[in-house]
Amino acid sequence: MPKPGEHKTVQGRILEYAQEIGWTFVSQTEAEQRRGFRANGGSIAERAAKASLYFDYLLFTKAREFNSKYSEAEGVLIGRLRRLQANIFGNREFLGYLRNEGKFFCADENRELDLKLIDFKTIEDNVFEVTEEFYVHNGAYGNREDVVFLINGIPVMVIECKNADMDEAIAIGIDQIRRYHDETPEFFVPEMIFTATEAIGFSYGVTWNIVRRNIFNWKQKQIGKLEAKVKSFCDRRHILDMLKHFIVFAEKDEELNKYILAQHQVGAVHRVVDRCLDPERTRGLVWHTQGSGKTFTMIKAAEMLFKAPESEKPTILLMIDRNELEDQMIKNLAALGLHNVEHASRIRKLVKLLRDDYRGIIVTMIHKFRDMPENVNKRSNIFVMIDEAHRTTGGDLGNFLMAGLPNATYLGFSGTPIDKTVYGRGTFKTFGCEDDKGYLHKYSIVESIEDRTTLPLFYNLAPNEMLANTELMEKEFWSLAETEGVADIAELNKILDRAVNLKNFLKGNERVDKIVKYVAGHYRENVEPLGYKALLVAVDRPACAMYKKALDKYLPQEYSEVVYSGDHNDPPLLKQFHIEEKKEKQIRKDFIRFGQFPKILIVTQKLLTGFDAPILYAMYLDKPMRDHTLLQAIARVNRPYENEAEEMVKPHGFVLDFVGIFDKLEKALAFDSDDVDAIIKDLKLLKETFMNKMKRKSPEYLGLIKRNFDDRDVDDLIEYFRNKERRKEFFKEYKEIEMLYEIISPDAFLRPFIDDYTTLSAIYDVVRKAYTKKVYVDRAFQKKTNELVQQHIGTDSIEYITEFVEINAETVELIKKKKSGKGTKVINLIKSIEKTADENSDDPFLIAMADRAKAVQESYENRQMSTQDALNELLAEIERNEKRKKDQAEKGFDDLTFFVYRNLLDAGVGEAEEVSRNVNAAFTRRPNWQKSEAELRELRKEVTFAIYAKMEDLDPVVRIVDNLFSLLAKAYTIK
Repeated sequence: MPKPGEHKTVQGRILEYAQEIGWTFVSQTEAEQRRGFRANGGSIAERAAKASLYFDYLLFTKAREFNSKYSEAEGVLIGRLRRLQANIFGNREFLGYLRNEGKFFCADENRELDLKLIDFKTIEDNVFEVTEEFYVHNGAYGNREDVVFLINGIPVMVIECKNADMDEAIAIGIDQIRRYHDETPEFFVPEMIFTATEAIGFSYGVTWNIVRRNIFNWKQKQIGKLEAKVKSFCDRRHILDMLKHFIVFAEKDEELNKYILAQHQVGAVHRVVDRCLDPERTRGLVWHTQGSGKTFTMIKAAEMLFKAPESEKPTILLMIDRNELEDQMIKNLAALGLHNVEHASRIRKLVKLLRDDYRGIIVTMIHKFRDMPENVNKRSNIFVMIDEAHRTTGGDLGNFLMAGLPNATYLGFSGTPIDKTVYGRGTFKTFGCEDDKGYLHKYSIVESIEDRTTLPLFYNLAPNEMLANTELMEKEFWSLAETEGVADIAELNKILDRAVNLKNFLKGNERVDKIVKYVAGHYRENVEPLGYKALLVAVDRPACAMYKKALDKYLPQEYSEVVYSGDHNDPPLLKQFHIEEKKEKQIRKDFIRFGQFPKILIVTQKLLTGFDAPILYAMYLDKPMRDHTLLQAIARVNRPYENEAEEMVKPHGFVLDFVGIFDKLEKALAFDSDDVDAIIKDLKLLKETFMNKMKRKSPEYLGLIKRNFDDRDVDDLIEYFRNKERRKEFFKEYKEIEMLYEIISPDAFLRPFIDDYTTLSAIYDVVRKAYTKKVYVDRAFQKKTNELVQQHIGTDSIEYITEFVEINAETVELIKKKKSGKGTKVINLIKSIEKTADENSDDPFLIAMADRAKAVQESYENRQMSTQDALNELLAEIERNEKRKKDQAEKGFDDLTFFVYRNLLDAGVGEAEEVSRNVNAAFTRRPNWQKSEAELRELRKEVTFAIYAKMEDLDPVVRIVDNLFSLLAKAYTIK
């Protein structure tokens, strides 16, 4: 039965669908001709040595066509583009060229003019082409991209295709894109977008940002449907829109980053712009859940609106609610090339700009509208975009802003659901009154979690003796009407200032000591082993100081830092933890980095909104909060985080509640029940999931162990899991169970499951070591599970599949005498051959033998070869290798010389021994042939002449040399 392959199932179909939507197919041969590959002779690397990334002539002719005064000679523009840096900075500069922001010198006018390379208005005036097997060699590395899309001769997008039946196919495709960035970054000077697909999923992102949380799934209504995905994503207008509008460069922590807006962001931007240009409607509410990129959505909407001719030179107000966001907003706007930007830091400046009829973008804060006069500007093309709109439905907005700008259009942006209080309903009334469902655009928490834009949150209540006094909580927090719907932490703090008894209770010395001791233990046992960090949220600044002093008794001082705003009138205790702005910035930077201190930040107001630290996993909450303030705070821990080097994938966020807020979930989060269910769940659910998996899933696997895990059980496991699908399902189930164990442990709840879980882990270890590549160097388990398994191994003497044998003359007899089953012998031999080849990577024979052993393994796993046949073939390989070693010793050749000698003999070259010595001398003269393209080129010439001296016809010589270097390349790259 035919199996799906990359080209047949994926690559070929993508090319077919692309042609159906207006892309012209260019064959690999034609593309290489147009890129300037050398016509014949030599390796692909040699032929590509001076090739261009571009279709040079087409790009030149389009530049002449689009720019009537362009008179530069052919090659000048290509030369400029080639000189761009092969990094994110060069890519940013190239995007400027694609957006027609590049320049050329016009001699007639003696000045620089804008250089147009793409016609974004008249789509048919561009040349859209697609090609395959797009090869680049930079002298050190060569790589080949599967499918590349070009506009006017410029490669702008790559699609990496994988087999439809390959495990983790898309992840492997993205890993290849990541490797290309490291080895051949030249690809990604012009290329802006990458995608990866195996015909079922379709992931996309931007080059120079391969972080998993910034890679999105292109969503269609049905899973699969490659045709629909290709035709919608690769639609020519869509590609042009992404290039022109939806790729963003922005600085974060003084580092340049590149982003692409996700589907929900793009949809919201279009809706906002359409609403602003609609003369009949002047209100709109955009609810995009916390952490889903709301800020970039606002900025992009503002940019597109400002540049839209229909808006007729508008005034756009971007209203934000925090000081620290003002500078960041202005930097991001500057990064987009927007120069008509004013920062209205004072009410007087804001009023003046509006009265003077300023046209451009104004960044200001909400409270600047207090006491604004009426009718400051009656123009209708004033567009007001308000961040955190749920905080601005009160007097400031209604009494001042709308009176001052009576004909403006108002767009509210909210990151939290609209609550059920009067306060919340006011948000709908103010912004959502012109849409049937109250929203202009919505991206819910459920959608965000499904897309992994954000992660689910789980909570657990602290032990009863540490929880806040329930009577005081009821009297001084829950019963106060003004706490309902509170949307600002500063407002919340004012309410809590009146809760004197409650605050005194929370800050009792004995309680503080108990809590920090518990936090220190929980962090050390539950969070630190996973590699993540935590926030400790205190009721006020004095509490923060108290927590820090107490925490330093239980954890090293460098583990934690206090971050709060200082005041010169503060008492000595608070002044002790004042920090300068520069130090605070450094603390923030260090906190978001894996493995660096601090590991815990102690806060009360600062960093509870707008602080993005994906490595943050746990929040220790000891401050009464509810509704919007609570949701914004706990959303700090819902950001996705992946660290490939440490094999970390954050499963969710976690909140440990010391005040009992989540004991009254409906009161704490007065939102629709569907939203609340999506926001946060009790940790008990994870325990239930673990229990269900252990009771329902694990018995199938535990039943395979029938003899207390002796060598026969190991043999049975190897045989049972020969089936690849069976292994895949087991690995998936086990990894889910393991992650649950790591999160829940240590907990008395786990005690009844420990023995079965340990056995299940041991089964996983055997199967993994039998069927996974090079397992002798990787990390099998998460930290806590590893400790458990190591302990179990020590007591029960479980036999593992890690018994490597030395590959030598005695190996065959040694294997025959072993008592273990044939399946175990096969796996041990394959792993031993691989290990020997890896440790002797300068021996081409061993590398080739390891490759053949891998082929035996694949046939064995696919049941195309019996266990006995696989064992016989591997033993024969070892015997052949021993004979080779004897022959080599007799000749006195080193590994490389004998490898060349054997290949020349197999090819029928006369006087092979003499030729191989000459070839060896050539290799000696060219020691850098593996690193230098020039050295490799000269070496090939010398080897060719050495063989040609003994043969009459050049054609077979070329074939022999090509084959020889192909084998050598394979041998010397498997390391």
